This record gives sequence, structure tokens and C-alpha cells, in this order.
Amino acid sequence: MLLYVLGVCNTDNFSLLSITIDYGPFGFMDSYNPDFVPNTSDDEGRYKIGNQANVGMFNLNKLLKALNPLFSPRQKQLASQILEGYPQQYYKGFVELFKTKLGLLGENEDDDYLIAFLLKLMEDSRADFTMTFRQLSEISEDKLKDLNIPKEFWALQDIAKHKNFSTWIAMYLLRLKGNVGDSDSERRRRMSSVNPRYVLRNWMAESAVQKAEINDFSEVRFLQQVLQHPFLVQTLAERAGYAQHPPTWAEDVKVSCSS
Repeated sequence: MLLYVLGVCNTDNFSLLSITIDYGPFGFMDSYNPDFVPNTSDDEGRYKIGNQANVGMFNLNKLLKALNPLFSPRQKQLASQILEGYPQQYYKGFVELFKTKLGLLGENEDDDYLIAFLLKLMEDSRADFTMTFRQLSEISEDKLKDLNIPKEFWALQDIAKHKNFSTWIAMYLLRLKGNVGDSDSERRRRMSSVNPRYVLRNWMAESAVQKAEINDFSEVRFLQQVLQHPFLVQTLAERAGYAQHPPTWAEDVKVSCSS
């Protein structure tokens, strides 16, 4: 999950494989915000990131309506039953995705609460989505236990300012103890293989576009090279600031269908 956000999730932009296929307004969310909208035309927030699961259900209902004339009564019944299972299947996939990002093994009835708790902390503190999970992948359990967050873990330092961060850390560490046969080094290796250090961000794309407009494609090629190996620490990418705080101006970047 990289927080690429399609700005117009209408029926003609969705595929059955959940692959967005529109080249219209889109954006990359830095600070976690379920109300994030990259489209300047979406004043009501219909396609905000926190509502896109519901939009998916809406689109599938429209697809079912279009296919109904081709179905037998039995097929219509089965299709409706399948569609009724969408919310449960979506939520199950959502929880499993974040369990993987957090390095959680096995099953625990409190996993969904642990995930929701973290996302709320991230929302309140405007924590960077990508780097919060990446730095949780890189920091040791001992440092987390002592709440000893080194300065290079800037995203964790941001969220650590939240009054409930220590409570969440205690819950998280307790849950990690339930990972049978696991070790701290293995957890970090596993998490670092699914939580990228580098993702395409609005400011990075904008910088490359500005150079490309004057026929300088060096940054486009550099971005392509870096993003081919997003999980590996790369010296040149670090120097370029690709794993640092995004510039403040990037928060206001939005696009439209004519961009």
C-alpha cells in the first residue's frame, strides 16, 4: 500500500482487478489523512481516500445492474450474494495488508484495533505514511520499548509526540511477542521487504516534470532508477532527500482533469 490516490474513481476508471486505469487527476499522499483528495474538482470529497472502499461497492453495484439483463434468475441471486460479501472481504484484505506491514504473524482478535489505533495516531500527528511503516521496519524492539527514537527516525519522532504513542507501542510490542518462532532481526527483515523506503511523491514528480519541460530528462531517469529498487537503501537517493520530510509546498499540490 503506497497511498497512490486516484482522484476520479468513477465506473469507467475501475477494472475488475481493482487496477485504476485513468490518467486524470491523481496524487500521492505523504501525511496520512483519510480525507485526502488530490483532485481540485472534487469539492465534496466523494473520492477521498477514506471513501474509496464505498465507491468500489457503488461501482460494483452499477456493474451488476448492467449485467443483470444477461443473467438468469439463479445467476442474479448468486451475483447479489457475492456482492453482499464485498465489505467483509475488503475489510479482511485491509487488515491482512496492514498486518504484513507491521510484521504480525498468526491471528489475534485485537489486530484490527491495533491497526486502527495506529492509523488514528498517524492522522492526528500528520505522520508520514510511507516512512512511519518503513522506520518501524528499521528500528529495534529495544529502542521502541525504551521509547528511544533516534533523530534519523524522523517519522517516528513525529508520531511519538502523540500522547497515546507509548500506549500503542506497548500494545504493539506485546503483540510481537505472539509471533511464534520469530526474532527481532527477522521481523525487521520481513517488514523492510514490504515497506518501501522510496516512493514516488508529488514533489519528486513535479521537480522531474519541470526539468523535462526544458528537455532535461536526467531526473526522470534518476527517479526511474531509484524506484526500481524501492526497498534498498540507496546513497544517491538519500542525498536527494527522497527519504526525508517532503517540502511544505508539496502539501498544496493538486491536479485536475486538464493538468
